[in-house]
Amino acid sequence: MTFNPTDPVSLTQALIRCESVTPAEGGALTLLQNVLEPAGFECHRLPFSEPGTPDVDNLYARLGRGRPHLCFAGHTDVVPAGNEAAWKFPPFGGEVHGGILYGRGAVDMKGCVAAFVSAALRHLNTHKGLQRGSISFLITGDEEGPSINGTAKMLDWLKARDEVLDACLVGEPSNPKALGDEIKIGRRGSVNVDLVVHGRQGHSAYPNIADNPVPKLARIIDRLSSAKLDDGTANFQPSNLQVTVISVPNTASNVIPGVARAVCNIRYNDAWTRPKIEAWVRDTAGAAAAELGAKFDVTFSGTGDVFVTKPGPLVSTLKDAVKSVTGRTPALTTGGGTSDARFIKDHCPVVEFGLVNATIHQVDEHTSVADLESLTEIYGRFITNYFAQG
Repeated sequence: MTFNPTDPVSLTQALIRCESVTPAEGGALTLLQNVLEPAGFECHRLPFSEPGTPDVDNLYARLGRGRPHLCFAGHTDVVPAGNEAAWKFPPFGGEVHGGILYGRGAVDMKGCVAAFVSAALRHLNTHKGLQRGSISFLITGDEEGPSINGTAKMLDWLKARDEVLDACLVGEPSNPKALGDEIKIGRRGSVNVDLVVHGRQGHSAYPNIADNPVPKLARIIDRLSSAKLDDGTANFQPSNLQVTVISVPNTASNVIPGVARAVCNIRYNDAWTRPKIEAWVRDTAGAAAAELGAKFDVTFSGTGDVFVTKPGPLVSTLKDAVKSVTGRTPALTTGGGTSDARFIKDHCPVVEFGLVNATIHQVDEHTSVADLESLTEIYGRFITNYFAQG
């Protein structure tokens, strides 16, 4: 397979043709390593494991040892293609038709990875190397999976080596409609709530000698889901709780079950902290349970606390680069789901900017060739201007 690594379209096509469905590496990291090492990057393959999770391979590549140290972060793993027969073009073919590049990962986020790698290589060619500081790539194969053996462990590895990141740009697709719409400067926190109400199993004809947990669970989750958490803050939209699973381990219509379970997901803004939101759930569920005479257990899971990167040199440099290429002044937003920025924010200021996200995870995921080329130009101007600062 031949491709031009300074051409983001060619490089994106090559990456799409690597079937790196989480947790498979699929050759994508090897491809990037083979591109970056001849350009002078010191590359480290970082496979991580943990019981109960799939093994994951990752790549860290750095050029230079000085500061400032600018990092680009992303992932080469992708979600499954689904019904491949439903695609107009093969999901792992990386085909271009009518100025549109189709393929799984075209937007999320092999196109973005290709754009920042191509931008860096162009910068090195234009400036005859890196004139100051360091530039690195933190590429995981675990963003679409459990996110346990990827970015978080790579950052721990960097810390153990005393490698410090000064700023990071995550190439997640951040634009809802057009390139230049939005820069993500933060994300709401996310926490999962697992609520189990205990009753007493019995025959449905004799409810007086049983204790049905289902209506009690329904009333508790109604109390939780109907509560107004806040009105939003200066940087964030309102927090919200969504019930996502209700399950009862029972298949017989004439049996009152012994337990009932619900799972909720809360997206919370900076009016809350993780301990505060967990305490609110316990108190609210406890008050409802006390009124109903219900016995319940609640546990919490999930990673990613709320964060926001305050406007400063990182944000302004990227904002100027976006406007200079697209003519749009991007909004600074914090909406959407979570990303690996939730781990990076504990190490350095982090922002997110990538392609238009309209087709991520869909059949016929695609991006325009023009957007890929413009994104590469944006990243290139961002790199140049970032290192030009005093």
